[in-house]
Amino acid sequence: MTIRKYLLSDDDNIISLLRLNTPKYFAPEEEQDLRDYFANHIDHYYVVEDNGTIIGSGGFNLTNEGKNAAISWDIIHPDYQGKGVGKQLTQYRIDRIKEIDTVENISVRTSQLVFKFYEKFGFVLKEIAKDYWAKGIDMYRMEIE
Repeated sequence: MTIRKYLLSDDDNIISLLRLNTPKYFAPEEEQDLRDYFANHIDHYYVVEDNGTIIGSGGFNLTNEGKNAAISWDIIHPDYQGKGVGKQLTQYRIDRIKEIDTVENISVRTSQLVFKFYEKFGFVLKEIAKDYWAKGIDMYRMEIE
């Protein structure tokens, strides 16, 4: 497995990954949100490849003049979930974030389905918003303290 920077040509493959995780982890309406993210809000985004095939992706964004870093849009192919791909990608991004001197806070907004995964990295639950992403998919805001 290798992690590399996202390329514009990766969009269709990442959208396919999102669809493979819908509706279990993502609501159908989130596909347009991801397309908007690619077009307008992408800062630092990466893909995980296995023998040239994209099996995962995720990024982070900087806000508040670089003081805050937010982990964003983690998507792992269902066949690779639970096999360390997400762990490797998350640690990779945390390491990249820690290289940025201005960052004081690392956060993630996830759901009740995945928040336990982020706890393993030291993220602590700060807020829950019911049905935030879609009906039945709550938003769990977490931060590393």
